[in-house]
Amino acid sequence: MSYREAFKTLLPTERFDLESGLFLVPRINVKLTILRGDKTVSSLDEWKLRRSLIDYFQTKHSVSIPDEDIKIFKYKDLNKRKREDPVARGLLSILDLGFLSKKLALSEAGEIDRDFSKLRKGLISELDGMELNLEGVKFELSPELPKGDNFDEMREEWEKTVLFGTRGYSRNENVRPDTIILRGVPSRWFAEPRVSSKPSMLVTHTIFSAFGKIRNLDVAEDDGAGINEYEEPGDIVSGLHCRIVVQFESHRDFCDAMKVLCGRSLIKQGSRMRSDYVLSWDKDGFFRNGRGRVEDTKRWIPASTESNYKSEARRKRFKD
Repeated sequence: MSYREAFKTLLPTERFDLESGLFLVPRINVKLTILRGDKTVSSLDEWKLRRSLIDYFQTKHSVSIPDEDIKIFKYKDLNKRKREDPVARGLLSILDLGFLSKKLALSEAGEIDRDFSKLRKGLISELDGMELNLEGVKFELSPELPKGDNFDEMREEWEKTVLFGTRGYSRNENVRPDTIILRGVPSRWFAEPRVSSKPSMLVTHTIFSAFGKIRNLDVAEDDGAGINEYEEPGDIVSGLHCRIVVQFESHRDFCDAMKVLCGRSLIKQGSRMRSDYVLSWDKDGFFRNGRGRVEDTKRWIPASTESNYKSEARRKRFKD
């Protein structure tokens, strides 16, 4: 079965296999805002909040959520915040989607994506306004689906771009978005084994070729600044993550890549780590405007120059 045929039959609850031992696993991420539910000024107990959510999903949906899949970060200036201001933010990750797969099994082939969106929306609605009583201290949840996990919303956005144009795209129906951006992915997962820990253009090109023919590719160091509000600044080590920009030759391949990458996380065979990358599409014409060639002072020249990519490809042909 070709990749394009696989895209047509791939369910939103199924895993997608890539090259180099990488897999895209489906999950539902829910951004959480935690508000006070009463007039108390007691501090939020993160452990009790996690246990309350874990028990809820186990009882309501028979879904097991590991403790590490619920990230809670309290605001440090609670004494200065108003009562209606949030006391914490969080991220809930649901990887056990078997309960949704059973429901989707009853859907018609052409309605699966729509039905999945409805089920996901219903799941988030359950949490909206939920009151948690943590041993007499009440808190309220306000959930939200991350923008990069909402394919329909992103598609609507780029369709409006075609109609009205942006600084990166002129108003032209013949010029449609074709470039994806992934941030916060582990650099060593895209490196050439036993050669370097920095990402290789050849390896990266091979991996993303699963989605279609690539016109341009850019890989640069990503320090994580401003992309993941659910990581503490000290948790992100410079040089360990990269930003990948891929321009496809066709809009169709771009759409396939966005749809498969949306709502999934990246894992690697033999690793316990999971990458909840940040997915977006290029609104500014990254390659059209020549960006990426001079703007990044931390660019990995050996891993991202065209000459290096060609030399790697040539060596591979000779070996074959």
